Amino acid sequence: YAASKAGLIGLARSIARELGSRSITANVIAPGFIDTDMTAELSDARRSEILVNVPLKRYGSAAEVAGAALYLASEAAGYVSGAVLPVDGGLGMGF
Repeated sequence: YAASKAGLIGLARSIARELGSRSITANVIAPGFIDTDMTAELSDARRSEILVNVPLKRYGSAAEVAGAALYLASEAAGYVSGAVLPVDGGLGMGF
């Protein structure tokens, strides 16, 4: 799983570098723990263990991940390329 994530980041950065001259941007969204059917199957104890490490102390929503995608696809992000956008409640900060 970690190798595939790293591969996608490398691919996006290569696309950003190689195709940027054509005004093509490429970015990656890195979601953290998102409230989905999969996370709903976790026990309450496991859900609590996970949230201890999330600074915002909650799971994200699919709508929040979609919002990040809409931003990256918008003109407002026209100068954003080769980036990894975390949507993880601060989890990736290394707590």
